[in-house]
Amino acid sequence: MKTPEATPDDRPAARLTRAFDSWIPPATQAVFFVSVGSFLLVVMAAAVKSMGDRLPSFELLFFRSGIGLLFVLPIFIRNPLEPLQTQRPMMHLTRGALGAVGNGCFFWTITHMLLADSMALQFSRPLFMIPLAIFFLGERVPLSRTIVSIVGFAGILLYARPFTSGFDANAVVGAMGAFGGALVVVSIKQLARTEKTRVIMFYYAFWNAVFALIPSLFIWVWPVGWEWATLTLIGFLGISGQWLITTGLTKGDASALAPLDYSRIVYAAALGFLLFGEIPSGWSFAGMAIIVAASIYLVVTEKKRAA
Repeated sequence: MKTPEATPDDRPAARLTRAFDSWIPPATQAVFFVSVGSFLLVVMAAAVKSMGDRLPSFELLFFRSGIGLLFVLPIFIRNPLEPLQTQRPMMHLTRGALGAVGNGCFFWTITHMLLADSMALQFSRPLFMIPLAIFFLGERVPLSRTIVSIVGFAGILLYARPFTSGFDANAVVGAMGAFGGALVVVSIKQLARTEKTRVIMFYYAFWNAVFALIPSLFIWVWPVGWEWATLTLIGFLGISGQWLITTGLTKGDASALAPLDYSRIVYAAALGFLLFGEIPSGWSFAGMAIIVAASIYLVVTEKKRAA
């Protein structure tokens, strides 16, 4: 007698998920996923930095996105053509271009600045959401949030120090990366109205790889030996960290979890010191504190405003 096929709820993965949910409260799971995901992304950044002396930033981004895409493809094993059924191909392309610019700038700062500094500048992204929300989404932003965003930009100036002899143009590149990341967030809000998360992930990785490959072809350096293993690790850590953080945010309160995501700066400072002997300057700590405080305030108040 032929055994009937198991229903989706009877599959091992589903049983394991139910058991996990029954043992650990969702709020605790959210903290775990966001914390681990944040740490993995910092380890990825450290791996990128370790290869920055030999491989160009955009080439590293190409491998991070391309290899990450390979880890996304199994999601579509039941319906390989699902990504082609998208309703908004041009929006995916635009988001991919913006993401490539933003991530390219971020990878540049990883390889040219202290690890903690590059991570702090990446987290200035919420500051750019205020002007973007006003000009592109037509939102009315409270005066308090506008003032806080202006204060946050002062934190970026502390990194760049444009009025002193210690001017660091790399901080400007980091701010450009954060601006590109903010544009990506705006485009995600538009895409999420019609597109599934897995399709958004697919096109994000695909177009990032394509746009990163174009400049890489002009400065290409072939990886050798152990570098291939490190590049594979970068791709795996990048996609895994993003998945864990996304999963955690779906299980808990985003405003409560936001400070945990900012723990990446602490992880980056620790790994930067342990692996590369990096010690942030007083300017860095001041800029870091202002950016983090302003960004967390904006994230938390945005959650309350949307409720």
